[in-house]
Amino acid sequence: MDAIGVLPIFIGFTDNLNKRERQRITNQSIITAFLIGILFLFLGKWIFRVLGVMVMDFKIAGGIVLLAISLRDILQYEKTIRLSAQTMGAVPIGTPLITGPAVLTTIIILLDSYGVSITVFAFMVNLLIVWVVFSYARKISEILGKAGSKAFSKIAHLLLAAIAVMMIRKGIIETIAYFTMTKP
Repeated sequence: MDAIGVLPIFIGFTDNLNKRERQRITNQSIITAFLIGILFLFLGKWIFRVLGVMVMDFKIAGGIVLLAISLRDILQYEKTIRLSAQTMGAVPIGTPLITGPAVLTTIIILLDSYGVSITVFAFMVNLLIVWVVFSYARKISEILGKAGSKAFSKIAHLLLAAIAVMMIRKGIIETIAYFTMTKP
């Protein structure tokens, strides 16, 4: 999760709202992200089986989507989108900005590597960090300043692009390994 990278987007979306509305949107986004992440944690592999998708396919697809989002945000100068205050906490902030392809792929990878308990714990800690950052968005933005926020956001998106490339690379390597091992 990229709380600081999403912070300028969050501030842009909630700029004209009062403190109470911003907190409601923060809470709505965290609840949405939590529900999607937990549902995916328990149903993700089943959904993959039903659709005939392998984790490596999702890594590649998630990496491509994340790369596209990262590149768009790196190259875009300003975000001028205005959304409904009633739904922006759920979409696009809760998903895909907080819990999107990278987080969902990471959940599947962590689940396979470390089990349910550690995966849920890591997910909850990250959501807590996002909640704190969003709750103190105005103060953090004032400290960083407008130029600092934009620079930090671009660096965070560049790191996201690198993570996306890593996901694509791992997915391709796993696909090649899978098909070379299954052929006689």
